[in-house]
Amino acid sequence: MISPRFPEASSEVADLRAALEANGITLPSLGLDLPSVVQTYGAPLVELGNCNLDTARALTTALRKAAIR
Repeated sequence: MISPRFPEASSEVADLRAALEANGITLPSLGLDLPSVVQTYGAPLVELGNCNLDTARALTTALRKAAIR
C-alpha cells in the first residue's frame, strides 16, 4: 500500500528540484525514500542523495544567500 501522502510528497520533491535548479544546483539522487512511500503512517521521506563537492558548495552558497535576505 502506498502512503496517502504520496501525492503531496511527490509534489514537494518536484518543487524542491525546481528551486534547486533555479539556483543552478542538481542533486541527481533527489527523490522519495521508497520504504517510507509504502508505509501507511507518517509522511514519506525525501532522499537528497549524494552529490559532489562542487554541488555541495553551490548548495551552501545558495542557502547562505537565502539566509541573508
